[in-house]
Amino acid sequence: MRRTCLLSLYDLARTDQRVVFIGSDITKRDLEQLAADFPDRFFLEGIYEAHIVGMAAGMALSGKMPYINTIATFLTRRCYEQVLLDVGLHNLAVRLIGSGGGVVYAPLGPTHLANEDIAIMRAIPNMTIVAPCDRDEMARLMPQTLEWPGPIYIRLAKGGDAIVSRAEKPFRIGKAILLREGADVLFVTTGITTQVALTAAEQLAKQGCSAAVLHMHTVKPLDSAALLENAAKVRAVITVEEHTLIGGLGSAVAEVLLESSLAGSFRFKRLGFPDVFTEELGSQNDIMKKYGLDSENLVKTAQALIR
Repeated sequence: MRRTCLLSLYDLARTDQRVVFIGSDITKRDLEQLAADFPDRFFLEGIYEAHIVGMAAGMALSGKMPYINTIATFLTRRCYEQVLLDVGLHNLAVRLIGSGGGVVYAPLGPTHLANEDIAIMRAIPNMTIVAPCDRDEMARLMPQTLEWPGPIYIRLAKGGDAIVSRAEKPFRIGKAILLREGADVLFVTTGITTQVALTAAEQLAKQGCSAAVLHMHTVKPLDSAALLENAAKVRAVITVEEHTLIGGLGSAVAEVLLESSLAGSFRFKRLGFPDVFTEELGSQNDIMKKYGLDSENLVKTAQALIR
């Protein structure tokens, strides 16, 4: 996914002279052609996240469209004030590309785990948050970033994940995609948890349970209309996110549902990381499974709710 994102920047830079790339603590890998053909629009600034956000804001105020890439934890936590005041306050067209959303960097421990990045960015006015489910969806996202107003936070997974998005399902920033229809339970997902939910939905179908999967690639602005339309058809709604339960997708969905006329008409459950530091060292899949973000637990949760 990251490779698709970075390689697509070359096409964007060739199409639009506003496009500028700024990297922090990364290599030139997958960016060689961009650096060679557009050296005046390519910058590697080292471990200076606060600096590059301010630098990007200045460029955006001068008519450029900067794309920043570094590790998600550093982009959202280390330079929060710069993102809030320099980018958000001025509603600038800066694209913040966070590598390793969730527990991708599990072997490096809690300092590198972006379990709260969506909550952090949701709190910033004017910020758009997108978490594609696979590399094909990433490829459909990137051209749309040229015309989208205001800042965008793009959450990257580890890469190499299964392709579950479909070209025939139109991708538009801010519009959810119903990847599977169902009458009993609705899984609302984002990022790679969409893949987990689709697997769970297939397993539930074998047991006579009909599960829908609504992929919320855009967490902010949330597609409230699609959420309410699909929630009205089922007996249970389950949100699934590789993120803390505080302030992420589950919170956003709960806010919409509880303020709607549907409140109380179905069972509701959020699945994600509890209010703890996930300090385990291991693989992304190991940590997700420990905290119930695997298809087996999704099946059990759905069964319990619809009983």
